Amino acid sequence: MQASPALPRGQGMGFTSLGRAIRYLGHYRNYALAAYGALLISVAAQLAVPQLVQRIIDAITNGITAQKMAVAPAAFQPLALQALGWTADQLARYRDGAETALISAGLLILAFAVARGLFAFAQGYMSEWTSQSVAFDFRNELYAKIQRLSFSYHDRNQTGQLMIRATDDVEKLRLFIGQGLLMTAQALLLLVTALTILLVTNVNLMLVLLPILPIAFIVFVIFGRIAQPLFMKVQIKLSRLNTILQENLAGIKVVKAFVREPEQQARFETSAEDLMQQGIQVARIFSFVFPVVFLLANLGQAGVYYFGGEQIIGGTLTFGEWQKFSLYLAYVFMPLGMLGMIINQMSQAGASAQRIFEILDTQNEVVDKPDAAALSPVQGCVAFQDVTFRYFGGGDPVLKDVTFTAEPGQTVALLGATGSGKSTIINLIPRFYDATAGRVTIDGHDVRDVTLDSLRSQIGIVLQDTTLFSGAIRDNIAFGRPDASMDEIVAAAKAAAAHDFILEFVQGYDTSVGERGTTLSGGQKQRIAIARALLLDPRILILDDSTSSVDAVTEYQIQQALTKLMRGRTSFVIAQRISTVRNADLILVLDHGRIAAQGRHEELMEHSAIYAEIYASQLVEDAHEAEASGK
Repeated sequence: MQASPALPRGQGMGFTSLGRAIRYLGHYRNYALAAYGALLISVAAQLAVPQLVQRIIDAITNGITAQKMAVAPAAFQPLALQALGWTADQLARYRDGAETALISAGLLILAFAVARGLFAFAQGYMSEWTSQSVAFDFRNELYAKIQRLSFSYHDRNQTGQLMIRATDDVEKLRLFIGQGLLMTAQALLLLVTALTILLVTNVNLMLVLLPILPIAFIVFVIFGRIAQPLFMKVQIKLSRLNTILQENLAGIKVVKAFVREPEQQARFETSAEDLMQQGIQVARIFSFVFPVVFLLANLGQAGVYYFGGEQIIGGTLTFGEWQKFSLYLAYVFMPLGMLGMIINQMSQAGASAQRIFEILDTQNEVVDKPDAAALSPVQGCVAFQDVTFRYFGGGDPVLKDVTFTAEPGQTVALLGATGSGKSTIINLIPRFYDATAGRVTIDGHDVRDVTLDSLRSQIGIVLQDTTLFSGAIRDNIAFGRPDASMDEIVAAAKAAAAHDFILEFVQGYDTSVGERGTTLSGGQKQRIAIARALLLDPRILILDDSTSSVDAVTEYQIQQALTKLMRGRTSFVIAQRISTVRNADLILVLDHGRIAAQGRHEELMEHSAIYAEIYASQLVEDAHEAEASGK
């Protein structure tokens, strides 16, 4: 079994998958456009503020200068106006209109702040709604895909890994689509617009920044390429930790029964330690990149302050223009700081997107053919024709050239040692797996030529490992037929010898079975599973050692019920004991994947040494058990 998915072959694969995930926004185009429209207005309101700040500062400085000139000697004023480059009308406007300019600019700043707040709220709400909807789509697609994937995929992958991809990986992708993507758009918009305004405002000061920006960009590109595979390793280690947790919770009784709590705790701690160390490694990388960026920002800011101060002293730059330049400079370095968080989220989302699409892109090994037809109601003739089967398409065959025919209404019993291929045969009938070679047919139709739904809906199955779902007993019996009436549910329960013990519960058929049926005994769970299969009224019935977990009395009750119910149905029964299948119409004796013998009980006793040996050994066991019970 594969312990963990392989690392990506290239660092760009995660970002390619991320781009593919972003296209899911097209499903909610209107909401996404509304979010980005609100972002555009919010950023525009933010970018307008420095212009108003310049107006306020210039109004104050010009007003103070004009008031001082008003009290200066008249002979001095023409020279002062000439030095300042003002006209007499400008002097009067600066002297009398300073307060009006302050009030108007202040009101505009307030209006822009309100607008920015309103549209920022709209942006946040729309982006959250959109990201949650995209996450909803991913979770549903993942669940549907996992449900459709063949048994061979689940044989190779652990449950905990699949769970973490449908939960944590989707959440990391959602956070980037809902926050990181908007943050990226905001950063680019702020950066490009602020740089353009700075270039138009003061070319000389802008030249001070030019060496800083490429260096900062290169730093982020390098750290982005380093971070993405690190986050992939974080998700892989998180999957391993989740797998350990899931396995231990599922097998908590076994852990406690064998007193393995300390060992399992140590196993969990080791995995948690690996995850923590990987997280620390990522944190170490990002704890280095931010100081580097802030250092570059501070160097650029220091250069602007120095050369800007020289321009103010030289009279080529006003205080208002210098303050506006400083504010726009902050809008240049703010996106650079945001890039750190963006790359953080983008790297995590890229790794998660790759892991999500690994599942969504998995080719199912058992699918309907393009021209598959619905299987009409069957009579129940099941035939294996030279069937060979290998798990995962390689290795030694589990079944080798298996050929037999079960006529409609016959009961076919499968006997053999563990690993002889009994379960594999019954798994090929409903196409849980496909034969590697040969054909499996029902009423002459190759099972690969009909739709899976029409095939499996006519087959009732009771597996050896009984699985019940949280909910009431009645819901578990009606799992395959949710529309079944209460009378039909009760009839199926009676046929499976389950009705009496169900009525012993206070709530009867409304009794909750607990997670995985933990409130029921093994025999009770098996009888519920038998009732679930029988409610389908299938033409083909598969019983995989269905009486293995019941006592002798219950086994007799179930066998009596099954004897009646299997009449008219083609039934396949796996059993460990000959006594339970000696009346079968056809007994297949399997040995290392081959049919060593087949026929009825009497025929096999005469012609099959293996069958006779099994029968004799079980008679000896029964005699010893009877002798022991007599003592």
